[in-house]
This record gives sequence, structure tokens and C-alpha cells, in this order.
Amino acid sequence: MPFNQSFEDDEYENGRSGGLVAKGTAGDNAAPLTISEISALLKRTVEDRFGFVRLRGELSGVKRAASGHLYCALKDDKAVIDGVMWRGGAQRLAFRPEDGIEVIATGKLTTYPGRSKYQIVIESMEIAGEGALLALLEKLRLRLAAEGLFAPERKRALPFLPDVIGVVTSPTGAVIRDILHRLGDRFPSRVLVWPVLVQGEGAAQQIADAVRGFSAIAPGGPIPRPDLVIVARGGGSIEDLWSFNEEIVVRAVAESRIPVISAVGHETDTTLCDHAADRRAPTPTAAAEIAVPVRAELQIQLDELALRKRRCALRPVTLGRERLDARVQRLPRPETILQAKAQKLDELSERLRRGLREQERTKRERLGHTAAKLSLPLLRHRVQASRERLRHAGLTSRLLSRRWTLARDGLAPVARVLPQLDPRLPLLRGYALVKMPGGQALTSRERAALEPALVLEFHDGELAVTTGSGAMAPDAGHPRKPARPKPDAPRQGDLF
Repeated sequence: MPFNQSFEDDEYENGRSGGLVAKGTAGDNAAPLTISEISALLKRTVEDRFGFVRLRGELSGVKRAASGHLYCALKDDKAVIDGVMWRGGAQRLAFRPEDGIEVIATGKLTTYPGRSKYQIVIESMEIAGEGALLALLEKLRLRLAAEGLFAPERKRALPFLPDVIGVVTSPTGAVIRDILHRLGDRFPSRVLVWPVLVQGEGAAQQIADAVRGFSAIAPGGPIPRPDLVIVARGGGSIEDLWSFNEEIVVRAVAESRIPVISAVGHETDTTLCDHAADRRAPTPTAAAEIAVPVRAELQIQLDELALRKRRCALRPVTLGRERLDARVQRLPRPETILQAKAQKLDELSERLRRGLREQERTKRERLGHTAAKLSLPLLRHRVQASRERLRHAGLTSRLLSRRWTLARDGLAPVARVLPQLDPRLPLLRGYALVKMPGGQALTSRERAALEPALVLEFHDGELAVTTGSGAMAPDAGHPRKPARPKPDAPRQGDLF
């Protein structure tokens, strides 16, 4: 028998050759594993071997799910590994993860059986060095500048003398003491402090809420609304000041309805909050100096203005007095002016007395001539002469009586007809006179229907009525036939 044939027979007998149905062999303890079992073994092995790792790489494919979990990938120039950060850790991040940022992620390696992949469950994430942090800062600055948050035309003028100043800072640091001390030296003002964390976890959210909270205060309420807001913090490293570079803080400062002064760090420190604020102060103390003027200097200016005001008010008086004195010296003496007038007055008085005496004499002579003509015999003669002229004129009383009788007979028919033509006479028989409110009589139904109000005049008074605001009455286009009088109703007689 050939050797190959003998080997195949042995394999067949031992059940190790490929067959249609899998069969176990005697003494074999390697039972087949399910996919879930091998995945669980791999997961446990990887997590036990790599329980804690720190990886440095560049973020790629950063995505935040609706549940709050953060998914990303860490890569270098040769390899890539998936990463996931659960919601609790993602909320504690001190920066906003974006593609292209080099970070150091701390966590543990595990596997994802659903895709047969291994990944890192990130517990904390930090930016890898100051260079990467500055690159992230510049990227955020360019994006916000493109939106116009740093545009110069958005800057507002600060109030000259704010009544209330709001300060967003830590209540326990030296910053608030420096601001209050400087305000007290320059111009004591009312200060509202909104205590916040200025670094660390949750600091950016508190700062943004404080800026928006000052803007939300209603004017005239129990808490006075600030006229100016100062966002302040002492100096520190870029990591210490990073909360003022957060996008939520920059947007809150840019959207504030109250002018904002940013006083973060020292003169060499610059944050994105400085770009968004209406005014940047190099230090918190300088912010207090910018916020209010010096009270003593204002008092000096007011005194100078008051002095100039008094001088301006007295200058016309002084000039007027000088001019008046100069004109008085050129005026003549009052006695000289009155002498000529007094002499003329004496002359006119004398002429008036002479004129009155002359008028009296003339009127007396004229009265004497008139009285001579008014003697009783002369008046009787003139009456007799007038009576003779009247008698010869032919105006006898009988002639006048005849003419008066003819005129009376001619007016008698008119007098009989005149009462019948009185328009108010039919009112006594139940008729009414339709008039407009102004007194004009109406003669047609169509014209009366157009008037909103009418006046009906009866024999014993007037009555105001309405017609429905000029609406056409039913059957306005078809006049009604006059109703026939009842048989027993008296007919109107002939007016003539």
C-alpha cells in the first residue's frame, strides 16, 4: 500500500479530515469559541495589559453626539487610533476640541466588538504644549474675527461718569481691592461685584453668565443696572488666562448691551476677551482709571467754567456801564432841554386863553341874531302861511280816504289767499314738514333716504329721526301709489 494512501486513511479514521459535519475527537479539550467570547477575551486582555496610557497625537474627525459623548481619532504620520470620551469627561474639558489640534489624551485601551476595532477611552485631554495652545488660540481668533466680533465699528463709547459699575472677577483676589481702591481715590461710585471663578473648570461658563446677567437686569428695578461692566483678572500664564479665550466668554462680551472694559492680566497679556470688549485696559487698576474721571480735576474744571460764566455774564454789564457813562457825558443838561419847551408851553397856553375868549364872543353874537328871529308873532305868521299853501295844494282828506280805500280793496283778495299759502297751515291737519338738520326742506323720498338724520316739524314742535345712515329703503325705485282716502275722511277744500 502506498504511504500517502495509508496516511489519508489514518486521518479519516481519527476524524481530523475536513468533512461535512464537524466531529470532536477523543481527548480534545479545545472547544470552539463564539465571536462574542473571543471578543470578550480580547477586550479583557487589552484592558488588563493597557489599563492606563497617555497618547500624543493630532485630533481628527472630532464629533460631539447629541448624547454629549465626544468621538474623535488620534493620529500621527504613520498610524491612527479611534477615541471616545464620555459626556462627563467631555463637559470638564478646558478647551473646545477641534480638528488639527495636537493633544495628550489620558485613558485606557479597550476594544469595540461591534466593529472588531480597538480604541482609547479618554478620561482627560490636554493640549500638547504651549505651541499647540497658541495655534488653537489663533485659529479661534481668526474664526471669530471673520464673524465680525472684533470689528472696530462695533465698539461703543464708554459713559463719561457711570453711576453704577459692574465688576466680573473673583471676590477674594487682589483685583477687586485694587479696583475699589482706585475708584475711591478718583471718583467714589457704586460697584456691583458678580463673583466668579477666573480659572479652572467652569470658570468660562461663570464669566459668560455674569456678563449676560448684568445685561439682563431691568432698568429701574430693585437692583440697579450697571452703566459699565469691567471684566477683570490678575496676571498669569496663558493657561491661567485661558478662560477669557473661551468662545462662550468672547461671545457674551460681544453681545453685552452694556459697554465692557476688559482688564485681564498685565500689559503684555492679551486675550480674545480684550478684542471683543469695547475698551481694553492694560491692568485692572487702569480699568478703574478709564471707568471714571478724577473728581478733584472735575471740580477744578467746574470752578473754572463757573468763573468764565460769571465773567461772561458781567462783561456786557461792564461794557454797557462804560458806554452809558460816555453817552451821559455827551447828553445836554435836563434844564437846558426843558427851558425851550416850557417857554413854548407858556406861549400856547396864552394863545389858548385868547382863542377861547374870541370863540365865546363870536358864539354869543350868533345866538343873539338867532334869538331875534324866534319871536312868537313871527312863528305864528309862518304857521299861517304854511297852512294857506297846504290848502291850495288840493290834498283834502276825502281825496286821501278814496285812495286808501282803493288800495285796501286791491289788497283784500291777496290777504284772503295769503293764509292759505302758509306752508305750516297744513300742519294743523296732521301733516308734517320734512327738513334736513340744517333747516332745508326736502321734497323727494330719494333725497330724504340719503340723509342719516332728518327733522320732522309738526304744528306743536319738531322731532329728530334717523334713516339708517343713508341706506336705500325697500322699494326705493318704485314710488308707492297714494292711498285712497277713507269714505268718511274729510277732503281738503280748494285753497282759492
